[in-house]
Amino acid sequence: MRITRILYREVLKHIDNYSRFNPSPLSIEKFLNFGKEACEQTSFVFLRKELPVRLANIMKELHLLPNKLLDMPSVELVQSWYERSFEEILSFEKSEPESRETLETFCDTLIKIRNRHSNVVETMAHGIMELKQLHQLDQQTEHCIQYFLNRFYMSRISIRMLINQHAALFGTDLASNNPRNIGVIDPNCNVKGVALDAYDNARFLCDQYYLTSPELEIEQVNSQNPDSPITIVYTPSHLYHILFELFKNAMRAIVELHGDDHDRLPPIKITIVNGKEDITIKISDKGGGIPRSLREILFHYMYSTAPKPSTSGLNSAPLAGYGYGLPISRLYARYLQGDLVISSLEGYGTDAIVYLKVLSSEANEMLPVFNKTSTKHYTSTLGTHDWSSGSLNYGMTNNGNSQWDVPIGLKH
Repeated sequence: MRITRILYREVLKHIDNYSRFNPSPLSIEKFLNFGKEACEQTSFVFLRKELPVRLANIMKELHLLPNKLLDMPSVELVQSWYERSFEEILSFEKSEPESRETLETFCDTLIKIRNRHSNVVETMAHGIMELKQLHQLDQQTEHCIQYFLNRFYMSRISIRMLINQHAALFGTDLASNNPRNIGVIDPNCNVKGVALDAYDNARFLCDQYYLTSPELEIEQVNSQNPDSPITIVYTPSHLYHILFELFKNAMRAIVELHGDDHDRLPPIKITIVNGKEDITIKISDKGGGIPRSLREILFHYMYSTAPKPSTSGLNSAPLAGYGYGLPISRLYARYLQGDLVISSLEGYGTDAIVYLKVLSSEANEMLPVFNKTSTKHYTSTLGTHDWSSGSLNYGMTNNGNSQWDVPIGLKH
């Protein structure tokens, strides 16, 4: 037991050390250019330093969460995964990059870490459900959790991107089915093609559950090159994740509003526009819309109109009812300087609009940084209300700001 405590203290020292460094954000252009050169030694030298920095930055924030949340079994499990992965990468700190055995072992270690962390989202969600079943959460605790989860999941997206790119380039388990891909990046990602894949799979689920589904209408407007399909340098799996979630939401709204009138379900309309700065994707449905009073909490973790899953996770579809679909989809969009916004007409329908950077040189990673500013969100008490309205509607906190402000650095 004493040896375990000594080892843990050593790990904490290394976490403190690496958390003093800021993560180094990459652009999708840098990912692509490096992937074309594909030097495994260079990737190894970069990742053995960058991955511990990204892990340490978010682990320091994890330690700042309220003790009653850290004591939840699921959160303790997540914390143990991060500490173990941090140690495993740190073991390569002094390894020789010229060694073929070292490079192969490092790649295998990254794949093992990726697999270990595959259920982090669900496990952390269970931890928060465990907490809410035992405690009534105050406003400060809710704020801390919301702020942390945005940063925690954005960090996870970035770490998995680094690992998946390295494994796809130099490993064997992520060999791309598309020969034109550079690692996990498609230099000519066809936006309409990804949208159709996402729609087809969402429709399959909708048909299974409701025995019906709405049709899809697509319009493309390529203002830069009218005769060409709209393509982008992007990670197709990220775009698919966003669109699949939006199609699921739209289908559910349409089918549940229009009931048994299966023959007259209004179609989902998707408009894809290629502009100078952004590729914009608008998904429109006539599913009845969303009340304005719910606008601020659409992107809250733990908010969902679907039935809550059991804490055991049995008989639950992945993430169904956790309220994580929209907020994580927005993080995927914002990860490379894009965005996801929701506009709704209550009583009519909803528009979900995705923005993606056209220029790969401008699509830089958005990464959380552990510093004094971020620490204040966990230690400061929320201020008093400085607006008089008779209520705290629309997500307003006592300081007059949105209770669920996006993390610093994620504002658009």
